[in-house]
Amino acid sequence: MISIERKDKIDVVSFSVDKLNANTIDRIKEEMGNLFDKSNAKVIIDLKGIEYIDSSGFALFLTLHKSAKNNYGILKFVNPEPRVTEIFRTLHLHTVFEIYNDLDTCIKSFR
Repeated sequence: MISIERKDKIDVVSFSVDKLNANTIDRIKEEMGNLFDKSNAKVIIDLKGIEYIDSSGFALFLTLHKSAKNNYGILKFVNPEPRVTEIFRTLHLHTVFEIYNDLDTCIKSFR
């Protein structure tokens, strides 16, 4: 359900589904569970193609954010679809997460 590509020592996670919800989140959580096992990990979650995220998806993002902070890692997001951007704003999570509109800008922000 996810694929991880390495770019400039940054793991870029993308999804093969269009919804992050209770039906998909357990498997995604298993696949993403160890992203921040090593300290100083840098991860970008690419939201391109994700049309909907429910509370379980946002709970996963908050858990990953906490894991990153606890292990001196960095988590950022890129390419949110308009509807997903609206949900981030409604929940005020755009103030918690760094969210970028394109991958190159997001990668450059790590420097």
